[in-house]
Amino acid sequence: MSDVSQIQTQIQTNPSAAETVLDGLTGSSEDWLQRYGSSLMGVFGTPQRVLVRGSGCTVWDADGKPYLDLLGGIAVNALGHAHPFLTSVISSQLATLGHVSNFFTSPTQVALAEKLLQLSGAPVGSKVFFANSGTEANEAAFKLARRNTGTAADGNPQRTRIIALEGAFHGRTLGALALTAKKAYRAPFEPLPGGVEHIAFGDVEALRAAVDDTVAAVFVEPIQGEAGVVPLPAGYLQAARDITSAAGALLIVDEVQTGIGRTGAWFASEGVLPDAMTLAKGLGGGFPVGALITFGESVSSLLTAGQHGTTFGGNPVATAASLATLHVIESTGLLEQVQQTGEHLRTAVATVPGVTEVRGAGLLIGFDLADEIAPAAVTAALEAGFIINATGPRTLRLAPPLILTAAQADSFVDALPGILAAARAAQDTSAAVTGPASATGPATTNGQAATNGQAPAPATTEGKS
Repeated sequence: MSDVSQIQTQIQTNPSAAETVLDGLTGSSEDWLQRYGSSLMGVFGTPQRVLVRGSGCTVWDADGKPYLDLLGGIAVNALGHAHPFLTSVISSQLATLGHVSNFFTSPTQVALAEKLLQLSGAPVGSKVFFANSGTEANEAAFKLARRNTGTAADGNPQRTRIIALEGAFHGRTLGALALTAKKAYRAPFEPLPGGVEHIAFGDVEALRAAVDDTVAAVFVEPIQGEAGVVPLPAGYLQAARDITSAAGALLIVDEVQTGIGRTGAWFASEGVLPDAMTLAKGLGGGFPVGALITFGESVSSLLTAGQHGTTFGGNPVATAASLATLHVIESTGLLEQVQQTGEHLRTAVATVPGVTEVRGAGLLIGFDLADEIAPAAVTAALEAGFIINATGPRTLRLAPPLILTAAQADSFVDALPGILAAARAAQDTSAAVTGPASATGPATTNGQAATNGQAPAPATTEGKS
């Protein structure tokens, strides 16, 4: 018997033997961080902690310290960590059929597409394309927009412009990056795909002035998470729907961060039917998956065979994980819990001295501070056993698992005054040693003033990072 056959037989007869692969993965946080620096590309900066396991809303680092995870992998771990039903479904599917190429389909792929169409209220003729992440879903949407060109009288494409909003974040691959507004992210990779224009956020008249029959699509986020959890003004989405429809442009809604129950509804754009919607993050409950939903037969026919594709998108394991995530949210009443816990948490945070404004919906929450101590507050929160995120010098973001309880939320609120006090003290100490920090200077890696899990870029004068 070959060595490979012996290993296969051992694993099949004794599944616990597979754990021997992980036996050597021990060591202190300091050890792992040294090895990290020697082996991984530095695009994320220095990790703040080395996490080794999780359960529910709690994770533990390599030194055994627990943390209440109030970031959820940045709105990804919808069901928390190591959810028993999700892990069971993933394991079962992987043990049955793990991957097939896009020459084939699988029952889980078809069932997930049907479920997303049902949840989104999609009309007949609507379709789904599966990818592996939010930026990939937005790349597919970008190509969809490019297909909505029309033909001018001279035979050239009529609609060559794409409109996005100031403060937008749609991803880091080139097409999605062209839609992203932040100059610090864009500048190192210019020239980016052309034709994208950014207009004032939330300004209906600016949108009306920008959109005519030369515009192929308008991209919007119902809530700009990376900009500090900033919701679109009431009525803006409906106005965008009306304006784009009149001009023949597509309305494409990026629900990568806001979708799949994050705001207490399946989708933050509910009530307005776009031409396309992108999803990712919480859809797989922590397993990589992304999706583009196109609404109606006309839009769904814009991309045809051979015009787009992916190797791993829609694979059996990712789609099974997504079906499991949707099932748990739906069968356990999580949408209502998210609404209630989110309102409770936002109300409580607003009472904490030093907090000047609280925004968001459900369990996507941003709050501003009186002082520019947000990165230092992230560090202080870690020391106190909480994982949070700074999106700018004054702004903190929470995007915990949807299963967060009111008692867990209260434990953070009770600790928040001490966290802010520790952050101010650290800031004062740092200023005494190095001089006052500039609002436009580089944020610290330990403060995690970067967004989307990335290493910090310099904060902009708009306060976004």
